[in-house]
Formats: sequence, structure tokens, C-alpha cells
Amino acid sequence: MTPAEIVPKDRLIVGLDLPSLDAAEAMIDRLGDSVTFYKIGYQLAYAGGLPLIGKLADEGKKVFADLKLHDIGNTVMRGVESVAKLGATFLTVHAYPQTMKGAVEGRGHASLKILAVTVLTSYNDDDLHAAGYRLGVSELVEARAQQAQVLGVDGLVCSPEEVGALRKVVGHQMNLVTPGIRPAGAASGDQKRIMTPGRAIAAGADYLVVGRPVVEAADPKAVAEAIQAEIAQALGA
Repeated sequence: MTPAEIVPKDRLIVGLDLPSLDAAEAMIDRLGDSVTFYKIGYQLAYAGGLPLIGKLADEGKKVFADLKLHDIGNTVMRGVESVAKLGATFLTVHAYPQTMKGAVEGRGHASLKILAVTVLTSYNDDDLHAAGYRLGVSELVEARAQQAQVLGVDGLVCSPEEVGALRKVVGHQMNLVTPGIRPAGAASGDQKRIMTPGRAIAAGADYLVVGRPVVEAADPKAVAEAIQAEIAQALGA
């Protein structure tokens, strides 16, 4: 989907980073019609949250299954075949060539979009070097983006700091989904490469993933609506 085709309200993806299905459903009720797109990651998925994907899809919502698959190609392919039946819009895999190739094959002709995670937003150059990587963050992100595009991956998960550079690499043929989004004044937590919603959209991000600043807020709906307004303002600018 090109940037012009994305409904502005869909650009905010709220991360349901919550410990139980009951907590997630209560948060969805509190957010009401202010949110159209949700992320289900490890915490909720392993707490019985996978069936929520189909339930939300049946209610007209979009779901980002942030499962970050990484294994031998055949295992990833079979896993993606199963996820494609759940009704999710996006699924993440780690941006290793065999993993991405298996995911694209497993997706087949389903509507599920594969997103490759370039470098986690909690990592910086020192973290990569400690893990044995020779490249720094920006070089590794660019290399993995190029590989993902060649392999037919639909989009990339990247820090908002890398969005501008990646647009020059992949153009508008791939969606850029950015975690590490923090409204002005919000705590950064364990994120190291962060940006405000307005700046991320202005830089060229297609979708913004916001978890704790929304779900841990005293008034989650008000925070979500404020982010939506900031997104709309950035698009207008």
C-alpha cells in the first residue's frame, strides 16, 4: 500500500503489551473507535492472545502480529502459512535472507504482509559490536533493507531515525513501520533510537507503533487521540 492509500487513522498501531487476554480486551474497550490497528507481540501472544487476531479482524480492525520469526527457512515458511490463516495484516520476521525468503514463500498469495525487522530499536552501535556484528546500525539497516526488497518483503520495521535514509534505498515500494515512538514528555524506557509521532511521520514513516505510552496512560483514549491529531497535523504539513 502506497503512503497516499493509507487511511490516516490506520497509521497509529497501538501495542497491546499486556499480560493477559482480559487486560487486552479491557484496553480495546477503553480505546473504542479511536484505534483501528493493534499490535500483538510476545507477551500477549503467549498469554492466549493469538485468537484475538481473528476476533479483531472480524470486527473490522487491523492486526500486526509482531512475532519476529527467525529459524531455518522451511520452519519459517510453515509458520507463516499458519499465521496467514489467522487474519493478521502484518507479520514480522527478522531480516536474515533465509528467514525472509521462507516467509515470503509461506505467505504465498495471502493478504498477509511480511515486515522485516532490520535492527531492534533498543540496539545501538555498541550493542551490535558486542553481539559480534562488524557493521554499525545504519550500515546494517541499509544492507538488510536492500536484501528484503530483492526477496519480495512488503515492508520494514526500523527506527524512525533510519526512515529518511531508507526511503532513498527502497523508495515508496515498501511500507516503513516504526516503533520507538514517544510523545513529547514520555519516558524513553528501554528504547535508544526514538522520535515523536509528528517528526516520524514528517521523516517518511508510514505506520507508528506506540505501546506503553498509550496502554499505561491514565487516559489511554486521550493519548491515542492526541497522537492521531499529531499524525494528521504532520501529514497536513
